[in-house]
Formats: sequence, structure tokens, C-alpha cells
Amino acid sequence: MLARSLAVLVTANVLNNRLAPRLAPITSAVATGALVAMARRSGLTWQELGFTRGATGAKVGGALALAVAAVYTAGIALPRTRPLFHDERALSLSRVRALEEALLQVPLGTVLLEEVGFRGALYGMLRRTHGTAAAVAVSSGLFGLWHILPAVDMARANPALGALTAGESPRRLDTARVIAGSVVSTAVAGTFFCELRRRGGLLAPSLLHLATNSLGYLFARIAPAAAVTAPPGSSPGRPARP
Repeated sequence: MLARSLAVLVTANVLNNRLAPRLAPITSAVATGALVAMARRSGLTWQELGFTRGATGAKVGGALALAVAAVYTAGIALPRTRPLFHDERALSLSRVRALEEALLQVPLGTVLLEEVGFRGALYGMLRRTHGTAAAVAVSSGLFGLWHILPAVDMARANPALGALTAGESPRRLDTARVIAGSVVSTAVAGTFFCELRRRGGLLAPSLLHLATNSLGYLFARIAPAAAVTAPPGSSPGRPARP
């Protein structure tokens, strides 16, 4: 059953990132349904899938979402960090398309499948057969590998963030290092999400994940305006001189 679940995830990943990205909400909804059905067929309860602790998850996830908004606000206000929000994937979109990404593509095309898939179905199946530590390690590692294709796009669309992930200068950006950095960083994030899932069910990591991605589109579009209104003497990539 685990091998079949991985096959579903791999297929959805390729479809969403390369073959039919605009259909990601549909692809992800179908894949999520298939994963839940397979997990239930293997004997997992709804609680083992993470569909529990809704009130706690809302409180924890809501607080973390507000923290993300605060960090993003500070990020675009500071000239040194503002370039991290310059992302051609968001800037090239019309307002309608940006709203579609933030309100449809991210919630249904990204967060739904990734949280139910990795922190729900895979985590639940692995925990039942191999224990909590193995469930966290394997599901988080696979979550990191899941981001290989998005990392390729990030290297092209957001050189500053790609350079931060890879630990090198944007002028000599190495895509392989960006991919490696993205895999490691998202695997670490997956470990944190697993802990949130343990404490607040799937809702807690889902709200944090949603805020991180959806608000990213909003702040990517706000960042250029923030640069225009920056104090005299400042520049998008350099702090203002006293």
C-alpha cells in the first residue's frame, strides 16, 4: 500500500509541476482522495490520519499564520531582505491569476495534497508499522524530495531566495545546489510540520503551510511597491545609509 501511495504522489507531482499545472487543484483533489481511500483500506482510523484536534489545530495554526504575516511584513520593509520576495512566478501574473494562485491553487493544489499525503496518509501508515520516529524521518525526507521540481523553477524565478537556500551568490547560482538546499530545508520543515500534526492534527500544519505559500504571492506583489516608497538613499538589495 505504501508503494502505491508513493506512485500516486509521484504522478501528481509531475502533473502539477510539469504537465498540467493549471489543473493542480483537480489533480491534487483526486490524488488526496485516492491516498485517503488507500490509507483507510489499510486499516487507518480518521484519528491516525490526523483528522482530529480541530480546535487546538486552529489555535496553533492560526497563531503561526499570524507570525508568518508579521515576518513577511518585516521582510519587505527591510531593504536587505526585500529581494527575497522578488519572484517572477508571482510578478508575471495578472491580479486575477495571482488571486487564483493564492486562493485556489495553493489551498487545493498544494496544501491539501501535501498535508494529507505526507502528514496524513504516509505518516499514519509508517507510524503504525514502524513507529513515530521512522514516520517522521521517512515522510519528511520524502517531502524534501517532493520539492525537487519546484526548486528548479525557484532557481530561475527567485535568484535571491535560491541563493539563500544554496548558500551562494545569485550571480553564480548553481541549480544543483539550489535543489539540494531546497530538499534539505523542506525536509526540516516537514519534521516541524509532523510535530505540529502530532500536537494539533492536520489543521495546524495546514494553516501554517497555507499562510506561508498564499501570503508569499501577496507579498511578492507588494515588495516592488515597497521598494519604490523606500527612503531616499536605499536600494532594493542594500540597506539605507545613515
